[in-house]
Amino acid sequence: MKTDFLIIGSGIAGLSLGLRLSEFGTVIIITKKKKAESNTNYAQGGIASVLGKEDNFDLHIKDTLECGAGLCNVKAVETIVREGPESIYELLSLGVKFTRDENGNLKLGREGGHSKNRIVHAKDLTGKEIERVLLYKASKNPKIKILEYHFAIELLTVRNIKPEFRKVIKNKYTCFGAYTLNAKTGKVEKIVANKTIIATGGLGQVYLHTTNPAIATGDGFALGYRAGCELANMEFVQFHPTTLYQKEIEEDTQVFLISEAVRGAGAILKNKNGKEFMHKYDKRKSLAPRDIVARAIDSELKRTGDNFVYLDATVIGEERLKKEFPNIYQQCLNRGLDISKSMIPVVPAAHYSCGGLKVNIEGKTNIKNLYACGEVAMTGVHGANRLASNSLLEAVVFSKKIYESIRNEYKRNNNNKQNTEVKNIEKFIFNWSEKGTANAEEWILIKHNKLEIKEIMSDYVGIVRSTYRLKRALRRIKMMKDEIKEFYDRTKVSVDLLELRNLVTVAYIIIKSAMKRKESRGLHYMLDYPKRDDINFKKDTIIFKRIKLQ
Repeated sequence: MKTDFLIIGSGIAGLSLGLRLSEFGTVIIITKKKKAESNTNYAQGGIASVLGKEDNFDLHIKDTLECGAGLCNVKAVETIVREGPESIYELLSLGVKFTRDENGNLKLGREGGHSKNRIVHAKDLTGKEIERVLLYKASKNPKIKILEYHFAIELLTVRNIKPEFRKVIKNKYTCFGAYTLNAKTGKVEKIVANKTIIATGGLGQVYLHTTNPAIATGDGFALGYRAGCELANMEFVQFHPTTLYQKEIEEDTQVFLISEAVRGAGAILKNKNGKEFMHKYDKRKSLAPRDIVARAIDSELKRTGDNFVYLDATVIGEERLKKEFPNIYQQCLNRGLDISKSMIPVVPAAHYSCGGLKVNIEGKTNIKNLYACGEVAMTGVHGANRLASNSLLEAVVFSKKIYESIRNEYKRNNNNKQNTEVKNIEKFIFNWSEKGTANAEEWILIKHNKLEIKEIMSDYVGIVRSTYRLKRALRRIKMMKDEIKEFYDRTKVSVDLLELRNLVTVAYIIIKSAMKRKESRGLHYMLDYPKRDDINFKKDTIIFKRIKLQ
């Protein structure tokens, strides 16, 4: 297959960008499951944007920078904040139905770390509503083709071009598309593209407990890493403080998230004795930023030996809970819990990666013709800790930045979309070879290894870390990485095997990044370095912790 634009991922970043890029040519969007299955689809809270009369850009910027613990890219933060309102209005024009108040104005909620009410939402199913509209618009666009059950295996680079033609490629770090596994046919197909955009979402499934769906196996991070992309801030994995406690959890099970907006509406964190505890950790109490709340809960659980703490939402009242949080209310009720009468047992769970493929303000990676957008990208917006509801905002704003960058490039080239040094490049790229491989009979090894990776990451690379724990984790992950590579090299590719390969790669990158940061900052809390030196501003300006291609 050949296309002008290949987008890997069908969340808010990929779909919104696909709709824009269709202006210039053909778009293929691939997704490894059904097209609606994405992290976006599970986003409850909403999108942060300055729309209230009492709010302003400076306050939103200040809140974001403060939450990011000194590691935010100020220019990137200013970009999403200042372009946020326009992005909201664009989504409204597409048909997204955000919740409004009795006067017909957009209802603005509040979440941890925000100094003002600025969260635009569609009740407690914001992501699902946005995904619905974007998918509908994409399905009606003749220039967009969405391929379900297509798994991106590797990016096409110079090493995939026949040797006799490599010398004419001036930039050795160039992307030409991707090899993809058609999961329904079992065949590997190559998709050649002028521009490739990675928008694959997160990596939560590298941990045992996560709010992310089963698809969030860090595929885009691993794809970029193997192709030679720089990654940054991978040590900063955000744990959502309040997910519904489950006594038993199966492999790949997604835990149910209790939106931060519930605390914004007045819910209070309490211990099992019904006493508040957040005042001991932060003056903002239950509305402190996520890293502080997650560590506070972790500390309380370790101090008491309990399995969970409580979130008391009874103070909000039954009528308001049903009206503003209908999905959360019903989901808890389905599990035998009436949250208008009983407190909610909650624990932290892996939620969001603040690091990723390092991109500039135009969404460009260090590889020519390769872009990244959404959670998989590291724009510098989130720093060491993401401010609540800035993720969907970042995805939609930076997808527009990529569009603008490509539009400007095409204008400079007089709309000549051929951007490689070789015409008909697809003829010179190797077809996928399965020579020397066999069907795997040892599927139990894949399942066992996947579970072992999750347990190692949860036990040693979670909310609280230490040098000893990280070294212990690295030894085990390196050994598994080698074993999985050997198994991969002699086995025909499958979705399970590809996900396992990506999970162990992402685990390795997170651990290596965490070992390089000799301090506690934001989401990275080290027992060896429990205090952050806020006075040393020069230290704060060392923004990127990079991992180069092996």
